[in-house]
Parts: sequence; C-alpha cells; structure tokens
Amino acid sequence: MILQFDTAWAIPWYTTMVIVNVVGLVYCAIVYKRSLIPRDGKDLTYRKWMRIMGVIFTLVSAYRAIGVWSLPYTFRLPNTVAEVSFAGLFAYAMLRFNTYLHATDDTRANKFKSFITKTPYILVGCLVLSQFIDTWGGVTHFALRGVFVETLWGIGFLSVLPLAIIQLRRVLSIKDKEAKERLRIMKYSAIIIAAWCVIYCMYRWIFTLPGMWAGALYILETGLPPLETGLQAIIDALGIITRTSLEYRDWGFGFLIWHSAYFSICTWISIFLMKAPRPREISGKHNAKLTLITLALITIALIALITIIGLPADIDEKIILFVLGGLFLGPIAYIFVLEIKRVKLKTIE
Repeated sequence: MILQFDTAWAIPWYTTMVIVNVVGLVYCAIVYKRSLIPRDGKDLTYRKWMRIMGVIFTLVSAYRAIGVWSLPYTFRLPNTVAEVSFAGLFAYAMLRFNTYLHATDDTRANKFKSFITKTPYILVGCLVLSQFIDTWGGVTHFALRGVFVETLWGIGFLSVLPLAIIQLRRVLSIKDKEAKERLRIMKYSAIIIAAWCVIYCMYRWIFTLPGMWAGALYILETGLPPLETGLQAIIDALGIITRTSLEYRDWGFGFLIWHSAYFSICTWISIFLMKAPRPREISGKHNAKLTLITLALITIALIALITIIGLPADIDEKIILFVLGGLFLGPIAYIFVLEIKRVKLKTIE
C-alpha cells in the first residue's frame, strides 16, 4: 500500500472492506460445503456452475479488496473471469427460473415474450465483449475504453430488466401457501435480481453514462490520442499499476461508492446466487422475525450508502466512513451468525 493519500477515508475504508471480504470468504466456504451434499440427483449441472461462478467472484473480490491500490495488470485475467461469472450467475438463475416457473400462465406463442426470456444471453454477451475491450484498451491506452465498457454493462443489465420484473411479479402472484414456501428462495432471488437491475440501470443510465458520453464526444471532436502498440505497450501494461496522489484527486466518493458496492454488495449477491435458487420442499417452522431483522439491517445499510453520496467529504469523512463500515458489517455479521446457529430443516433439493 502507498502512503500518499489525498483524502482521510482511505485507511478506514480499506480496513472495512478487507474485513467484509474475509467474512465473505468464510461464508462462501460454508455455502460451498453445503452445496456439495445433494439430497437427490436433481439440478446437478446448474448447482455445479452456480457454485463455481460464486466462488470465483468471491475470491477475486477479496483479491481486489486487499490489493486495491497496487495491482499488476495481470489482475485483468482473474477480473475478467470474475465479472463474466457475475453475469453468469444472474443469467443462469434467470434462465432456470423460466423452467421452474414460466413467465405467464398463457400457453399461446408470443415472439416478444420468447425474446424476453432469452435476454440473459445478451447480458453474458455484453459482459464478455466488455472484457475484451477493457483488456485491449488498457494495453493500448484507448481513450474511449471506459465509456464503451460501462455502456456494454449498462446495455447488458438493461436487457434483462424486463425479464427481472416479469419474474418478480410472477413469483409474487403465487397465493398457495405451500407453493410460496417451496418457492421462497426463488422469491428472494427475484427480489434481489430485480432490485439490482433497477438500481444499477438508474445509476448507469441517468448518473454516469450521460457525462461519460459527453466527455467521449469532446475527445472525438478534439482528436483521439494515438494508441500505444507493440511489445513495449504489453511490457508496460504488465508492470505494477500504482495509483499516485495525483490520481486520487478525482476519486472521492464516486470511487468509494463504486468499489464499496463491488467489494460488498456484489460479493454477497454472488454468494446468495451460488446457492442455485430453485423450488424446494421444506418442512419445519421458518423464523419470519429473523428474516425481517436481516432485511431491515440491509435496508439501513443501503439507505446510509445512498445518503453518503450527497454528504460533503471533508470534516466528517472519517466518522461517516466508520458508520458506513458498521452498517456494512452489521447485516453481514448477522447473516453469518444466523447461518451458523440456524435450525436445520429437512430439505429435499
């Protein structure tokens, strides 16, 4: 880690994110171990790939959280696999949802609805293409690399937004108590996926991409800088990338919000989805109070995160970030303890 910081938030933020990811690694290991014990032979391929993609993203998130300020450019390889895995978790869960619970009860053929159910493939395609552009642009210092990559991310999640809303409405329309219990984890996954798609698309298409494209158009008007090519460009790219104090001046809370979400929210979404949401037969009592408490803590953390965006980053910076760290760790620690102490229910998977 470097010692030149322009802002006071770096050390407490870094410590918080490392702790969050250590807890995430432990929880991921617990989920992984449980996923290896099938009750029957159903959905083995689905469960295997969701398990693999969840572990990949969790490990890379921890790697990036620990080495956030100084990383060799070779981190692009694990980062590429991780981000494609993140898209794969969403896509595979949504595709399997279509097989477990059809979008509607209407059996009539509808080309538009059929297209909507295939949009997860668009999500994966956009993320794969963005990785090629990101890697190539990083080596050649392509000036429009960032706007193209973020636009592809935005297109990918915007493409699955209609399906996410349809699936959420579909699972919430189930009234039968026994069916609702069987589909409980699918309901949670539909809520998480729909919420992510809505929030991400709003953030990307309303707050970031308009400004990025305005800057890109200005670069195009003034002339693109020449690309760096040849063996020397590759050698330079493989060197250690260390952020200097000059590079910190534009990071501020934008960097804080983006990386905090990557190292915490995205990690916990991937760990949840690696459970391979599907219908389950569950007997026993479910403690609804504990679930409500968990959801309340997570809601408080998200509200605090959104509030911080509008707060000044000068005098109260350290206090705000310690509070942010506590709110991140609160729901995570609670979920972790709940997993350890929860009553074992008889589950037919």
